[in-house]
Amino acid sequence: MAQAAKQLSFAALRRQIKTERPANVYLLHGEEGYYIDALAEAFEALVPEADRDFNLYTFYAPETDINTVVDTCRRYPMMADFQVVVVKECQAVGANELNKLVPYVGASSNTTVLVLCSRGAKCKSKELEKAVAANGGVVFESVKLRNVSEAIAGFVKEKELNIEPKGLAMLADYVGSDLSRIYNEIDKLTVALPQGAMVTPEVIEKHIGMSKDFNNFELVKAMSERDALMAYRIADYFKSNPKNNPFVLTISMLWTYYSNLLLLLYSKDKSEAGLCAQMGRKGNWLSPDYKSGMRMYNAWQLIEILRLIRRADCATKGIDSRRDPYDIVRDLLFNILN
Repeated sequence: MAQAAKQLSFAALRRQIKTERPANVYLLHGEEGYYIDALAEAFEALVPEADRDFNLYTFYAPETDINTVVDTCRRYPMMADFQVVVVKECQAVGANELNKLVPYVGASSNTTVLVLCSRGAKCKSKELEKAVAANGGVVFESVKLRNVSEAIAGFVKEKELNIEPKGLAMLADYVGSDLSRIYNEIDKLTVALPQGAMVTPEVIEKHIGMSKDFNNFELVKAMSERDALMAYRIADYFKSNPKNNPFVLTISMLWTYYSNLLLLLYSKDKSEAGLCAQMGRKGNWLSPDYKSGMRMYNAWQLIEILRLIRRADCATKGIDSRRDPYDIVRDLLFNILN
């Protein structure tokens, strides 16, 4: 089979699985479980439904002898170019057991695609990892999601759609860091929109159900402008729609906004590029919410606001309070604005 690159991104690897002849061995490991599961499903989908009884084998490492896996890999596929052998839960077995695969990896079958999945943790066998990389296999490390917006933008691009900055912020706010949910919501848009379409706030409201006017993105905007009426309207909307507007995300977003705002006030470089760098962000575009916030709040106010947010966070978790969390959030907004 074709020699493959040793390191690929999630999107590139999934695209390769669908469009190119696969390598002999893949090691999928790392913290982010969603990527591992999605890639394993993509490999399984290579085998037609009618052929899965004899050309697709799924093993669970803790329950399987590695020699059985190797013997299966040495078999010839039935009336097909290759068979797929998936070994899941490799994170649950030790290095000594995984090392038994090293001789096979060094002389792997050209008619078998072996997929080793270590979900939620790196492979315990460095020897196996090196062997896969050294013998034309693919090692994919699934790192924990650090930037939700980048992940969403990548998924949207993969689906051949475009997205406006505000729409991107709305989705990031709405779905949080749950990759499975992110992909499911973008799939809804793929079904509803033609190739190359622009994902706007109006599109998100129509097809996903998130309000374009009442969300955390708009709440931060209202707070940045000290628009008390709008802020309270959004807080009341959140209380009436708690399923789609968890208070935890609201408090987290307020903390992020005001803590970043404090950093910006102390930045020596007041250019947009300098302010972005102060927050650890690339580029030179600064959200208007930060620009207005820098005019509306001073450093002493921000220090007090961060204290109020901490206190509200504790109260919503039941520390010294049994009040409705959404009432606590509304009071927090009042205290910040006053």
